Amino acid sequence: MEPRRRPRRKRHPIRNIIIILILALFAGGTAYGMHKYQSLKNTVKSSYKASGVKKLRNVDEQLSAKKPISILLMGTDTGALGRTFAGRTDSMMVVTINPKTDKTTITSLPRDTAVNIPGYENYGVSKINAAYAYGKSKTAITTVQQMLNVPIDFYAIINMGGMEKIIDEVGGVTLTPTLSFSYGGYTFKKGVKTHMNGKKALAYSRMRDDDPKGDYGRQTRQRKVIMALLKKSGSISTLLNEAFISSLTKQTQTDLTFNDLTALTRTYLSATQHIKTTHLQGTSETINSQSMEVASKSELQRVTNYIRNGLSLVYKKTGTIADTSTSNGVVSENSSRNAGNTGNADGSQGGTGNGY
Repeated sequence: MEPRRRPRRKRHPIRNIIIILILALFAGGTAYGMHKYQSLKNTVKSSYKASGVKKLRNVDEQLSAKKPISILLMGTDTGALGRTFAGRTDSMMVVTINPKTDKTTITSLPRDTAVNIPGYENYGVSKINAAYAYGKSKTAITTVQQMLNVPIDFYAIINMGGMEKIIDEVGGVTLTPTLSFSYGGYTFKKGVKTHMNGKKALAYSRMRDDDPKGDYGRQTRQRKVIMALLKKSGSISTLLNEAFISSLTKQTQTDLTFNDLTALTRTYLSATQHIKTTHLQGTSETINSQSMEVASKSELQRVTNYIRNGLSLVYKKTGTIADTSTSNGVVSENSSRNAGNTGNADGSQGGTGNGY
């Protein structure tokens, strides 16, 4: 049987939460006054957790020299079950923020990507979303670094299940469903603008089995919920709402310190206004009785080039731990050694930068 190519869909369900957090920090530093600023600093500090992985680069130097940085964004869907930051990741994205080119790139990694997870090779080929379940952020970071041969400077993980409280803090969100379905005790009608509280919005974003696009459709709905939240939370009154900030940081875990976030706000924020996206494209294969996404070597190289270009790093071969043995070699038409024009908007490929 020919492997099925899944449709290409843009999906970035958690990137804007980090942007919201950065904006909130910026608002805190400029409009709170010292007392509330200190309170905000302590609140944000509670979300800090070291990954335990040795950094491939000196991140303090990267920030102080205003050089491009990378962040591995991950999302879990466990909060509604009373668990925090446990289980497999629903979303994995590599974000590069480049203040020199004033551009941000976001690369989505399908959660079913077939890979040999470092330290757990005896498990055989696994889905990449198992990396976090096996060894938390340390293993997830190591897996992405070795799969794509790119440096990960920081990580951030958001508990999507806990988004219910965050949505309620902003008074709910308004969405127009793109299909009709019932899920979690709620009914949604296609084309009908609907105001949703936290529970209803999460029900809308979670359904997968009745969506003709499967998990790709679910990821699209997650993105729309986050975009609606971003729109509601973009006001100064919301950004200065300590209950909102508190809810947000309780659902976020990161190794970005308060000072790191402040540095990002001062120097890197303008680059988040110019965002380009891509994703690792695979084909559906059955491996060890599981459906996985298998990316070809050339597609892995394209994504490696894309991320390294975003960091202004020189060309290097892609990593070696992704399972490509059953790939039929079908990749996107733009796949090539230099990733076509997927680097900078002017068609340049970067690759003249520093280090790793």
